[in-house]
Amino acid sequence: MKQSRIQFFGERFLTMRSRNPSQAFTLVELLVVIAIIGLMVGLLLPAVQSARESARLMSCKNNLHQIALGVDMFHSAMRCYPPARYQPRPGDDASRSCGGTETTWLVRIMPYVEAGNLEREWDYAKSYANHTDQIRSQTLPIYCCPSRRSSGEAIGLGDVIGSGTVWITLPCGCPYPLPGGSTTAKGAVGDYGANHGDLSPGSSGLPTDFNYGGNGTGIIISSRAQCVGGTPQRWVDRLRHASVTDGLSNTLLVGEMHVPMTKLGTSQDAFIFNGDKLYNFARIGGPTAPICSNPRNEGNDLVRWGSWHPGLCQFALGDGSVRAINNNIDTETLGRLCHRSDGTPAVLVD
Repeated sequence: MKQSRIQFFGERFLTMRSRNPSQAFTLVELLVVIAIIGLMVGLLLPAVQSARESARLMSCKNNLHQIALGVDMFHSAMRCYPPARYQPRPGDDASRSCGGTETTWLVRIMPYVEAGNLEREWDYAKSYANHTDQIRSQTLPIYCCPSRRSSGEAIGLGDVIGSGTVWITLPCGCPYPLPGGSTTAKGAVGDYGANHGDLSPGSSGLPTDFNYGGNGTGIIISSRAQCVGGTPQRWVDRLRHASVTDGLSNTLLVGEMHVPMTKLGTSQDAFIFNGDKLYNFARIGGPTAPICSNPRNEGNDLVRWGSWHPGLCQFALGDGSVRAINNNIDTETLGRLCHRSDGTPAVLVD
C-alpha cells in the first residue's frame, strides 16, 4: 500500500513535468517532491535503526563471550573462579577481617582478555582510591555495551569510601555509604557484572547476608581475604566448576547491569574496578529483584540486571554460551538461574 502511494505520487509528478519540460518548478511540484522524500525517509528510518540495534546487540553478545572466555581461562590457570572483590564478614577474626575497598574481578581477568599490561598497574592489596586517576580510568572496549556507551565515554566521577563514612542499608539488604563520608574519584565505568547469586541466604543485616565474603550463591562472589598485618594477600572463599552443582549451562556467569539513563558517569553508575560497593561490579536476581525493564528507572534498582536493548537482557552462562533473556522472565526462574546449587536448575529453551 505504501509503495503504491509513492509510485502514484511519482507518476503524477512525472506527468506534470512532461506537459511543459521548459517550465520551472512550481511551488506545488516542490511540495510534492518534499512530501515524497519525507515519506521515503519515514519508511526507511525504522529499518535503519533496527539494523543498527541488531549490530549493537551482536557486538554486546561478542563482548560477553570474550569476558566469559577470559573467566574460563582464569579458572584454568588458577583452578578457581576470580573473587568478585575482597569483603570481610562481620564477626570473623582478624585474619579474615581486612579489605573491602580494593579492586574487582574485572581487573583480575585482564591478562586473559589480552590486557595484561593494564592489570599489572593494579595492586590488589591497595584501596581503589589509592590508585591514580590514570590507572582507574583505563578500560577495555569489551567492558562496554555499544547500546549504552562507547569505551571513550566510559569515564565518570564516583564516590569512594573515606574515613568516617556513614552506611545505610538499602531495601536489597546491601550496605550503601552516604556521600558525606566519601570522596570523589575519577574512574572507568562499564556495563557487565558478575552473577553474585540470588537474595539468599538473606539480607537482614546478619553476617550471613549475601553481600559478605563467601556468602553469595552465584559463581563470581565476594570473598574474605587472608590478612597479613591487616593487609589482604589472597582470597579465601574459592569456587570451582564443581561448585556449580546445578550445571554450568543452567547458571548465569556474567550479564548486563541496569544503569539508569540519567545516571551515566555519576555515583550511581557502575564503576567496574571499584570494589567498595557491590553494585559497581555485580548483580543479583530472583523474587523482589527482577530484570529491570525500564532503562530510566532510578528506584532501588542498583543491584538488578538490565540493559538498553529493547525487551531483553543478555547473559553469558557458566559454559560460555551467551543468551538473550526476556526482561519479563519469571522471577522464580531468574532466581534459579542465579543460584549455582539450589538443586532445582532452570533450563533455558529457545
